[in-house]
Order: sequence, then C-alpha cells, then structure tokens
Amino acid sequence: MDWLLYENDARQKGYKNICGVDEAGRGPLAGPVCAAAVILPEGCIIEGVNDSKKLTEKKREALFDVIIETAISCSVAFGTVEEIERDNILAATMNTMRRAVEGLSVKADYAMIDGNRLPKLDIPAQTIVGGDAKSMSIAAASILAKVTRDRLMLEYAEKYPQYGFEKHKGYGTKLHIERILEYGESPIHRPSFLKKIYEKNLH
Repeated sequence: MDWLLYENDARQKGYKNICGVDEAGRGPLAGPVCAAAVILPEGCIIEGVNDSKKLTEKKREALFDVIIETAISCSVAFGTVEEIERDNILAATMNTMRRAVEGLSVKADYAMIDGNRLPKLDIPAQTIVGGDAKSMSIAAASILAKVTRDRLMLEYAEKYPQYGFEKHKGYGTKLHIERILEYGESPIHRPSFLKKIYEKNLH
C-alpha cells in the first residue's frame, strides 16, 4: 500500500505544499460538522495513521499530537448547526472544508479532498473517494477532524448531560434517539435531521 501515491503524483506535477482534507460529523443529529486540512513534509509517513474510523479513540488521541507536531501546517474549521440548517449539510461541509484549507498558515498550492465533491477553492484540487484510507495527508486530516469534533462533543456532554453525547458524539444511536424523544431537542441538535425520527416515533 503506497500511502504517498497521490502526494507524489502531485509533486511530479510541480506542486509543493499539498494538503489533504477530510471532514467529520456529516451524519450526526447534533453538533457542528468539522473539517481539517493538513500539509505534511515531503515523503512523510506517520506510523499508525489510517482512516480515523479504523482507529480506536485512544489511538486517534495519541496520533493527534504527533500529526500536529509533524505537519508543516494544519488547520481545523467548523460548520455550525445554524449553517447546516440554513444551507444543508452538503453545502455546509463544502464551506467548512474550504475554510480549513484557507486557514492553513502555510498556503497550500494543491488540495486532495476525501470524497467525490470539490469545495470551491482558489487552488487546483482533486477528489479521492475513500481517500482517508489511501492518502497519508487525508488520513491525517481525518484524525484531526474526528478528534477535534469528538472533544467538542464531550464539552457539550457536560452542558447537556441528559443526551449522553459522551457515548455517541451526536450520532443517531438508539440511546440518543430515546433521549431526544424523552427530553426534546437541545440548541445543538439539527432540526432538519430530526424530522424523520419524529415522524417515525410520534405517529
């Protein structure tokens, strides 16, 4: 498995500061969507880095610090619940990815985006479906986005303890749905995501 295949391909085309971009939190019923952009040094392989979904929480937390220390530049951005409700989740995710790229302290000259949709960027970019399991830069971004969002959801768990956010991070688990039906929605829930749940459970 060549974790640097896409990075090296971009370098051969003359690009230097190549960033990987990924998001976390498109699917949950609560909380913002988070995106990260990471520029790694040329030839950099960080031991243990993989698609964040394939790693344990403990492993992601440990790699988070290694990625921050190793990266030439990294940036994290959020798309708020208000933005998700106003623009829809796809548009909010694309705008959050764009903000993550624009937030890099070292300007990227090329971006590799996980998935099949390109956000509007002012630099050349490509999409890579399943990129978080194919590209070191995207995998690193997936870990930063996931850990950052999970940490925020733990803060929300203290603010709204009745929902059990520390257990499910806002995803639509059985427990989470039961708590929503019992307590109603909080200010960080996404009303448009709850419609189906209400329709299914309140009729």
